[in-house]
Amino acid sequence: MSRINSSISSRLVVVLLASMVGMTLPAVENQTRPRLVLGIVVDGLQADYINNLRDYFSDGGFKRLMRDGVVIANADYGTSVDPVAATAMIMTGASPAVNGVSGQFIYDITGDRLEPTLFDPNSIGNFTTDTYSPQKLLVSTLADEVRIAGGGVTDVYALSPDVQQALILGGHAGNSAFWIDDSNGNWATTTFYRDVPPVIGGRNRLIPLQSRLDTMSWTPLLPVVDYPIVPDHLKRYPFKYTYPHAKAERYAMFKNSAPVNTEVTTLATEFINTLGLGKHDGVDMLNVTYTLQPFEFAKNTDNRLELIDSYLRLDRNLEQLFNTADRATGGNSVIFLVATPPSSTVRRDDEKWNIPYGEFSTRKAGSLLNMYLMAVYGTGEWVTGYFNGHFYLNNRLIKDMNLDPKVVRADAAAFVARMSGVKDVFTIDQIFSGDAGDNAAALKRNTHIPTAGDIYVNVIPGWEIVNDFSNDKSISKHNRVERITSTTAPAFILAPNVNPQRLDKPVDVRIIAPTVARLLRIRSPNAAAIPALQLD
Repeated sequence: MSRINSSISSRLVVVLLASMVGMTLPAVENQTRPRLVLGIVVDGLQADYINNLRDYFSDGGFKRLMRDGVVIANADYGTSVDPVAATAMIMTGASPAVNGVSGQFIYDITGDRLEPTLFDPNSIGNFTTDTYSPQKLLVSTLADEVRIAGGGVTDVYALSPDVQQALILGGHAGNSAFWIDDSNGNWATTTFYRDVPPVIGGRNRLIPLQSRLDTMSWTPLLPVVDYPIVPDHLKRYPFKYTYPHAKAERYAMFKNSAPVNTEVTTLATEFINTLGLGKHDGVDMLNVTYTLQPFEFAKNTDNRLELIDSYLRLDRNLEQLFNTADRATGGNSVIFLVATPPSSTVRRDDEKWNIPYGEFSTRKAGSLLNMYLMAVYGTGEWVTGYFNGHFYLNNRLIKDMNLDPKVVRADAAAFVARMSGVKDVFTIDQIFSGDAGDNAAALKRNTHIPTAGDIYVNVIPGWEIVNDFSNDKSISKHNRVERITSTTAPAFILAPNVNPQRLDKPVDVRIIAPTVARLLRIRSPNAAAIPALQLD
């Protein structure tokens, strides 16, 4: 080819490229990638409360989400799940059967004991003696994908009062995740992560929660007479809760009360301001959790006043956090807030109301089942554990006696089904085959088979489940009163160039992660099988 032809060809290529760039520039300008994504999980948030309290909220908190965002009225978890399992579903876009996190605890079959799901003795604690890591979270998370997409240049952090929610929010690839230690009140992390920003060390040394709690109190934000949807008899005695050093449960009280949300917000805004989140060449991410769960330490069983106060305070916390993100990014941020379903209450109604009531003792049920199996199959310890509705049988003994495990499980389930207070019972075989009641498909996907029990028991609503099976003092012994609770909770997505809209029909909560990934123009978590929402 001659120099003249070569020169002409080169010029034609340049002209064509220039014209193509000219045609695509407006689209690029209109779809600028967000600078920061805020992921917020709110334990126990209920749509009825935010609708009833709307007139009492500020313009920049819940009202902003309802006015300017995509409102998912019913993000569906399929079955009742605790906040740890719910957080994993949100961040992975996968069910417990796939992501490996079915709840706060798992039963260690080899050690015959309960242990936290993300317990990891190989990861040393930082500002804590606890040992945890996200290693048992089996798939990637939205936080992982944000960090990978940034090539290590962008930052991903997580803050939560709860250790396991913090780790799920931080993921495997995040810079770090922090939680409030249950024994010393420090903001703690694990050596699984390498990044501990100075703001954490400074806060733990200079203004430790341990000393601040001594003079901290939780009292009503407004004059008591101004609280809506609260009956007059609850307004006569305004509440006041303190966290004195002498109380052994002071940290548990704090982490279950409204002031913990302010603590999280304060630290979150410090992270944004001091670490330059939203100012890097790519997308940064900050994930936090808040709580609106019923206050377990309330003075009486009707704690509506405390709960409404928590909503009003959290609304102001959200406004503060959103404003901080706006200042850091010029409004170019994506916010998603997802609620977890409310938990069953830990306290029964006062006896004067004559609500039918009974106690289902897990220890007694396990003992009766063990005696029955001994009568049928011979002497031995047939029942080895219980957690969260699951009874664990001694599969080693079943194998040693050359018995058919399915037959033993079926016999055990038939016996437990006749106990007082039992609503229904399913074997793990029924759950795995999708033959476990009216909600079989959801129960199957929300059951992690390798860590599940052999039989699963549902108790009649109104009955108290007495968690007295284990003598392990390290495991919480909180009883709970069974109540049919919704498997759905509200969710919100607020993003540039996404029009406000409302989705009233139930939407699988696993759709949140791929939808946010699509808005960020990154790949979805590796186990997120549901397509993203098509948002206008």
